[in-house]
Amino acid sequence: MAYIHFTDEQKQRANSVDLVDFLQRQGEQLVRSGREWRWKRHDSVTVRGCQWFRHSRKEGGRAIDFVQQFYNLSFPEAVTLLLGGEAGVEWNQTSKSTPPPKKDFALPEANPDMRRVFAYLIKQRFIDREVLSHFAHEHLIYEDKEYHNAVFVGLDENGVARHAHKRGTYTQGEAYKGNVEGSDPKYSFHRIGKSDILYVFEAPVDMLSFITLHRKDWKDHSYVTLDGVSEHAMLQQLKLNPYLKNIVLCLDHDEAGIEAAWRLKDILAEQGYADISVMQPQYKDWNEDLKARHGITPILAREHPKLALLPQVCAELFTCCEALQDVKEPNAMLLEYHQRLEPLLASGKAAENAELVKDCLQCMAACSLLALQKQYRQMERPVTMEQLVERLQNSYRPHRDRGWLRTKAEDIRLDLADIGRQTHATGIRTLEDREKLLSSFQRLALDCVKTRLFVELEAPSLLPVQEQTANFIMTM
Repeated sequence: MAYIHFTDEQKQRANSVDLVDFLQRQGEQLVRSGREWRWKRHDSVTVRGCQWFRHSRKEGGRAIDFVQQFYNLSFPEAVTLLLGGEAGVEWNQTSKSTPPPKKDFALPEANPDMRRVFAYLIKQRFIDREVLSHFAHEHLIYEDKEYHNAVFVGLDENGVARHAHKRGTYTQGEAYKGNVEGSDPKYSFHRIGKSDILYVFEAPVDMLSFITLHRKDWKDHSYVTLDGVSEHAMLQQLKLNPYLKNIVLCLDHDEAGIEAAWRLKDILAEQGYADISVMQPQYKDWNEDLKARHGITPILAREHPKLALLPQVCAELFTCCEALQDVKEPNAMLLEYHQRLEPLLASGKAAENAELVKDCLQCMAACSLLALQKQYRQMERPVTMEQLVERLQNSYRPHRDRGWLRTKAEDIRLDLADIGRQTHATGIRTLEDREKLLSSFQRLALDCVKTRLFVELEAPSLLPVQEQTANFIMTM
């Protein structure tokens, strides 16, 4: 798309488009989730006004980057689409649907008894009665009076309620779940014991199910729920209880849960924690494991598709490196393969030419590793190709593999430009310069692998969305 100059007023107006209105007019299905709307096609994405957030990857923004991210459009294309009012399409502006001011936190009024909550959690969810009774006696679980929801209370360090999660107890249809307005995410449902172990969960029912499945000495240990996959509650309990050193991440056995576990491991490592482990349920979550024990057909676990495919891609990359090992100038071959690849990515025809795109990406990754190996030899630090491929595979982080094909193509272009600047720099290279060049070749190889995974798994499904968006723009 040709360069288009947008005024600051136009960009601000585009960024203020109400995403609920925008998505509904695209035919997308949205489900109310508290003060936000959850997008059914991407169930970890919520929108409110002009803002969006992808909970599985902890990223978000406003209307322009939303359209760039999920409709694979450039900046001028996204702004043009969002300024559709100038061509007969008037999107709602956020100011027209701004939610009321946030209320102060207050616990829902309690019901005189807990019959419905006990019946639901014991008979439908199979939570152990003694475990449930313990939390009820601590006033951490109760039944609200108005809707008979199960309320899971989070206390602060002074024993004051600061958070409450509500879970519907009706068994027909999709059960209601949401936080009481004004809840502080740092103090979600938890229990602290005397051992150094902290078990981390996504939701209260997961936590209670895990305890039911692992009842031995359970009161000795500590447990915290994340209010989804946010790290705030976990970090708060670690801060308040510094003796907690052994952290066990017990998140859902699905793509979002696996990505969240990787992300939390990185956060914990940055905070100086070394004893971090992951414990996965056999099925989708811990309550599904509990259901299976009682003869109920459970929801199956789902592996992360990119992590499942990664070993195969890396094995094929090693084979490609062996085939190209006699190449004398891997840098020059890198540029040749990129010249073949770039037009395919820029034209939006990657899905139609998937095999050619994958071959180019694989050869670029191989040339980058060969150049990396050559640099190591020159520094008298020889490494085998097996070591380089293994190092590359171990460096992959699914929660950092973001963006659509356009973004990934730009990452590769920037990597090559960075390598070009370094290799053509004049003067004597210092050790720091050489280490930086090693990192650049490693990053390029990894970005090629990420793009290969994307093309293999996601690019074909994007084609209808791209065509639909292109047709929409043409009619504006």
